[in-house]
Amino acid sequence: MDCIFCKIAGGEIPSNKVYEDDSVLAFYDLVPQGPVHILIIPKTHIASAAEISADNSAVVAHIFEVAAGIAKEQQLDNGYRIVTNIGEDGGQSVKHLHFHLIGGRQMAWPPG
Repeated sequence: MDCIFCKIAGGEIPSNKVYEDDSVLAFYDLVPQGPVHILIIPKTHIASAAEISADNSAVVAHIFEVAAGIAKEQQLDNGYRIVTNIGEDGGQSVKHLHFHLIGGRQMAWPPG
């Protein structure tokens, strides 16, 4: 598979890791949209949130547990945003489920 996030999860491509366990990897985004911008991915390939099912949803719940812990470690006490993009029209650039944890600044709505 030619998925960049699968390669990062497999250790073929280096990343600036924030968190890792058997099923999830979190690392700093290369093009941050805020003072804190961390990507959280399942190590198992899931193309997007459109492919979440009863068979793989446990890892998504775990991702949100990990995100809460990272937010505490990053001292994002005033709030943060968690975003996932789905499909081309949704702005998904990497076809591997990933969540952006963005914080450290006031967020605008709509995001654009």
